[in-house]
Amino acid sequence: MTDITPSGISRPTGDGTGAEHAALFPIDPGAMAALHTRLAELAGERGLLDVAYRTIDTPVGPLLLAATEKGLVRVAFEREDFDMVLESLARKISPRVLEAPRRLDAVAAEIDEYFAGKRHAFDVPLDYAMSSGFRQIVQRYLPHIGYGRTQSYKEVAELVGNPKAVRAVGTACATNPLPVVVPCHRVLRTDGSLGGYIGGPDAKTTLLTLEKAA
Repeated sequence: MTDITPSGISRPTGDGTGAEHAALFPIDPGAMAALHTRLAELAGERGLLDVAYRTIDTPVGPLLLAATEKGLVRVAFEREDFDMVLESLARKISPRVLEAPRRLDAVAAEIDEYFAGKRHAFDVPLDYAMSSGFRQIVQRYLPHIGYGRTQSYKEVAELVGNPKAVRAVGTACATNPLPVVVPCHRVLRTDGSLGGYIGGPDAKTTLLTLEKAA
């Protein structure tokens, strides 16, 4: 329903929530999901989708996964605020960001296998576009730390060729845009204590315990 204002402009009535229309024209959730999937496919086919994303449930809480044509570009914990993460992707990669779960089926499957203890390394292609410089150098090194093993921030600094950059290694781990898949959780303090982690100490402990049990 609409009202006509004195100026002749139509204005919707009601509370603005669309409840009146929803009551008159109920929409099947399954049909909406199918429509969204088709729109995402069309966007991809026409080159209108630069960053696809989806969320999955895991033992460390919901994770947001995002990928470009090059590969997985972001893994985010819920505590990072998914809306803020998507805004960051739109700002740094492209504003053409769309929820397109099928684009991330392979990633989701590998993460499921990892948490089931059936996968010790990830094979999906990675896109390190969200980091640069020394941080990216460190993050590219991290997958070389074997499953179930750990290294100290100091050891990592030495192994990437900059032994004095211990704090910078810590920063690179703390800002890792691909946690879980790029295993910054395997880097500890020299005394063996956890150190910081983008997903929080409980998540870091869960990941280390999972790998130790294998």
